[in-house]
Amino acid sequence: MTEGNFTDYVKIHVQSGKGGQGSAHLRREKYIPKGGPDGGDGGRGGHIILVANSNMWTLHHLKFKRHLRAGHGERGSKSTSTGADGADVYVDVPLGTAVINTETGERLKELLEHGDELIIAKGGMGGRGNNHFKSSTNQTPRYAQPGMDGDEGNFTLEMKVLADVGLVGFPNAGKSTLLSVITAAKPKIANYEFTTLKPNLGIVEYRDHKTFVMADIPGIIEGAAEGKGLGHYFLRHIERNSTLLFLIPADADDIKEQYDILLDELKRYNPELLDKDKLVAISKSDMLDDELKTEMKEQLDKDFEGIPYLFFSSIAQQGLMELKDTLWGMLNGSTVQE
Repeated sequence: MTEGNFTDYVKIHVQSGKGGQGSAHLRREKYIPKGGPDGGDGGRGGHIILVANSNMWTLHHLKFKRHLRAGHGERGSKSTSTGADGADVYVDVPLGTAVINTETGERLKELLEHGDELIIAKGGMGGRGNNHFKSSTNQTPRYAQPGMDGDEGNFTLEMKVLADVGLVGFPNAGKSTLLSVITAAKPKIANYEFTTLKPNLGIVEYRDHKTFVMADIPGIIEGAAEGKGLGHYFLRHIERNSTLLFLIPADADDIKEQYDILLDELKRYNPELLDKDKLVAISKSDMLDDELKTEMKEQLDKDFEGIPYLFFSSIAQQGLMELKDTLWGMLNGSTVQE
């Protein structure tokens, strides 16, 4: 998936179909001169239906098609024949898509399972034919109901990336480089901050043809929870990750301080994020010699007591298998067999 084709937020306008007119037909046949009313009901208007599709990763297909309209129901006819229902419009969306009523702000549903459906605009009911209105005192009603109008409204679709591992770190911490090395993803990489403006997904190949999904979330800065930098635009994607991988470069002035800032931003955005499994990975460790790495480990053992950490280098291809082993064990609650 290229960054330009990734869309995780769209607003759409929908209009369901109008119900068909009921029929006011009176039965007229050669040997039945007074057959009475036999008008059928009108058909239902078409619905607008969202469907969760596990094969989709983006809302890009709705970026340039934001007005959706369903078909109208057909009118009833003689012999109490019901008119055909209007054509429903099915719209595929990725798993993890939240549906919000734009006018009221109400969150209607989050589509998390393949095949989940949500009718966001119901078609209008078809009008009843005159056959429903006959009685002992009104044996030949010459009227029928009109069809009801369909629903119309504006909705916001907001996608949260579904991934096993989410990369969390400051800008230029090496997240995109890691993703490009251990997956087939090709994120934009450059030596400046905020190179990544939208999340990138990659599939990590593990032992025995096993895989897991990793997401490169755009870099966090201090104050992100209040909307600074890219703000909530990327923080919401972290909510759907099973494990959070904190990337901190080895040349950081204070590794523990950077970790605490990142953790605080997640806490202020959503305290439940702190319940996720966490792993600290020291990137760019090829810059460290053995002596310096030993000194750092002594300090990190104190700073990250109870929190797993490790060193790796994407460029030098160091510690990548250990990183995969650790993540796989955390995702599956198991230890790796060498």
